[in-house]
Amino acid sequence: MKKLLLGAFVIAAGFFSTANAQIQEGNWMVGSSIISSNFGLNTGGGYQIGLEPKAAYFIKDNVALGGMVNLNFLKTGKGEATQFKYGVGALGRYYISPGEAGVDNLLNHGRWFFEGNAGIGGTSIENGNSTTGFVYGIGPGYSYFITPNIGVEGLVKYNGEAGFGNTPYNSNITFNVGFSIYLPTSHAKRIANEVK
Repeated sequence: MKKLLLGAFVIAAGFFSTANAQIQEGNWMVGSSIISSNFGLNTGGGYQIGLEPKAAYFIKDNVALGGMVNLNFLKTGKGEATQFKYGVGALGRYYISPGEAGVDNLLNHGRWFFEGNAGIGGTSIENGNSTTGFVYGIGPGYSYFITPNIGVEGLVKYNGEAGFGNTPYNSNITFNVGFSIYLPTSHAKRIANEVK
């Protein structure tokens, strides 16, 4: 009975502890935003369905650098043209420590973060203008850890597109929902060796 109670206590302590081990130097984050709402600033808003795969390496505690790909379909309203957004670029994340800047983490089960990205991308509009150019985004997010290594994420992001084509500049604010998997370097190396 003592072993059962001790085991339950250890599991509970691990479950309710602050998320630290996932975002330490040397770990990897792999994930994707899956769906998002688009609040158009100089264009119509709507819902997007797509993938934004991202991978980043923690160069030091709370700081991750990596890359991302953007593949989204956007429909701004009934009867409106369908848009396809694409892009590839660099990604950076900074996770806020508990108590930093007066921010406490929700239920000590996750972390607030800021994400920024920059790269090349564009928009292709059905029967309309298309553009390719410099794309960037920045915004706050929250990763809620449902297990020690898996986080469900919400991210509000300002996105800009400085086009070289028919549309000189386009911007919007999106609310993205997705997930991330946090892997210690030793675990990531083992997975890579199994794939070979």
